[in-house]
Amino acid sequence: MKTKVSILFYAKRAKASVNGLVPIYTRITINGKRIELSSNRFVEVSKWSTEAGKMKGNSEEARSINNHLDMLRIQIIDIQMELLHKKIPITAETLKSKLLGTADQARMLIPIFQDHNNKIKELVGKEYAPGTLERYNTSLKHTKEFLQWKYQISDIDITKIDHAFITDYEFWLRSVRNCANNTAVKYIKNFNKIIKLCLANDWLEKNPFANYKSKVKEVERVYLSEDELQSIINKDFKTERLSLVRDIFLFSCFTGLAYIDVKNLTKSHICLGIDGEKWIFTHRQKTESASKIPILPVTQMIIDKYENHPQSNNQEKLLPILSNQKMNAYLKEIAAICEIEKELTFHIARHTFATTVTLTNGVPIESVSKMLGHKNLRTTQHYAKVLDRKVSEDMRVLKDKFKIDNQTAPKKVKMN
Repeated sequence: MKTKVSILFYAKRAKASVNGLVPIYTRITINGKRIELSSNRFVEVSKWSTEAGKMKGNSEEARSINNHLDMLRIQIIDIQMELLHKKIPITAETLKSKLLGTADQARMLIPIFQDHNNKIKELVGKEYAPGTLERYNTSLKHTKEFLQWKYQISDIDITKIDHAFITDYEFWLRSVRNCANNTAVKYIKNFNKIIKLCLANDWLEKNPFANYKSKVKEVERVYLSEDELQSIINKDFKTERLSLVRDIFLFSCFTGLAYIDVKNLTKSHICLGIDGEKWIFTHRQKTESASKIPILPVTQMIIDKYENHPQSNNQEKLLPILSNQKMNAYLKEIAAICEIEKELTFHIARHTFATTVTLTNGVPIESVSKMLGHKNLRTTQHYAKVLDRKVSEDMRVLKDKFKIDNQTAPKKVKMN
């Protein structure tokens, strides 16, 4: 759309001074939107021509003021042409900032990053989880350390950020910070959000990420086998502490809920489902997506066991769960007692639910995805890739179909 710009000079009578002088203002209209700026010149009302938009007469004062207004008009037109040449949208804001010189002021990276994090902080519990804020605060900390390491500076003009900056930042994360591939990629992704923010506000003309490519490597998810899970179920722990941790861990193994989602559960989250049986209706804190999970017998046993537990009643929670740090520390004890060589963490329970408890037992992947609260089926498919037993069972059907008849020639195949 063609931008229409009009310029008008007028005497602002409402701001007349005691000695009768009024300021001359510049009114710039861009596609119907006005901005008004002082020309820093004053005139007597009687000497101003409203129709011509300039001072009357040919006196030295008139020539001086009118020449100043002509130069101001030329300056506005030059700025309009400059913005047009640079393909910057001509708006009231861009023209005004250029005219006042504020557009040339450097925009620094760290205040922009900090402002972004401050806004997330205000929305924690509403639109963002506490972990999101923590992640971006860590990203900001890494960015400051990188600037010091690479350039010996505490901040940088965002227009100085280019492709080399991004690749050097990634190198620093991998080498100095010793981040694994996926961790480094995630920090760069967080930084990219700040760059996108700058691009959206027209603070950057070129995207430094334009030719940058990174790839998250698929990590094999650790889960418990059926035998390992059974060994934890059957083990008689002598201490109440380990018994409690085992029960909460098993609760997650048979519901697929992450630690924070188990911690947030209350009795009100248990309702009757479409089949008339008890279900857990909740939302994942990480993604805010809904999880609807039928309660299995082992899950109900754990709920009943801790129904009147003092901690549950005092905190109005479904289960008396410990801190994530303590849970993981005690789970390592449990793994050692049960002779499980895997590094047992609470999140392994969620992976175990997806694999050993559901997919391995023939639960359709669509149903598993819904119970896990995944927004994308591809996320759930990562679990299906590690199920060698499922592959074996699926292939057994094919093996039975193609049987070699040992009584005949070796190459003869019999199809049922």
